[in-house]
Amino acid sequence: MLKIVVCVKAVPEPKAAEELKIDPVTKALARMDIPLVINSLDRNALEAALLVKEKTTTHIIVISMGPPPAGDVIKECLALGADTGILLSDRAFAGADAYATAFVLAAAIKKAGPVDLILCGRASSDGATEWVGPELAVFLDLPIVTMVRELVDYDDTKWIVKADIEHGYRLVQVELPAVFTVTQKLNTPRTLSFSGIIKSRKKEITTWNMADIALQAESVGLQGSPTIVSKLEYQERKRECQMIEGTLDEKVDLLIRKFVEAGVV
Repeated sequence: MLKIVVCVKAVPEPKAAEELKIDPVTKALARMDIPLVINSLDRNALEAALLVKEKTTTHIIVISMGPPPAGDVIKECLALGADTGILLSDRAFAGADAYATAFVLAAAIKKAGPVDLILCGRASSDGATEWVGPELAVFLDLPIVTMVRELVDYDDTKWIVKADIEHGYRLVQVELPAVFTVTQKLNTPRTLSFSGIIKSRKKEITTWNMADIALQAESVGLQGSPTIVSKLEYQERKRECQMIEGTLDEKVDLLIRKFVEAGVV
């Protein structure tokens, strides 16, 4: 039986982006009052695991690090078909950069037991560093393939995947266990079903804090993050609309002149 871990991140609802605030002390995004949703690319990672589960005996573990409300994101993953949910939640984890996040996830995966494959979205919508997957592979001493766009062939020990590179792709054969980060091209994530929601009621979410995974405060969260944010500020974008009057030919001529003046053409 394959044992797949899918790392998911609870990110602020994109539609509520205007409500995000910046903590003046930590220079991190303050997300307390913003609804949380599954990071878009992590949906593709979960869908990949679910498609594998449809073809072979597979146990899917979803792991997420975040505040208690992130548990709702894990519940959704369970309703979509994941088997086990683990929430890593501790005040000490707050303010973690990609390095500290990967460090905590790696400790949790080690505690979860031997796994065959770890799937992550290529990046998160709120951070977009693309570092968590590679750093996770380093902490676990596992091979990694980034930018996976297709699962070409697989069995219990070897997988062949197609991964994006600039101006093309590469075909890679990997021996498990391994880590893959995936792109949006990989699949189209499924939506929730009523039957899935009903079945998920019998599935439990395990919550682990810092002590549960045997970590120290100085190695997690803001204390364990080597990234130093010197400045973070809002960017205001203002757009102006100008109506062009005249006949059709006059409008076209004026529009072309304005494009030329703006350096567009």
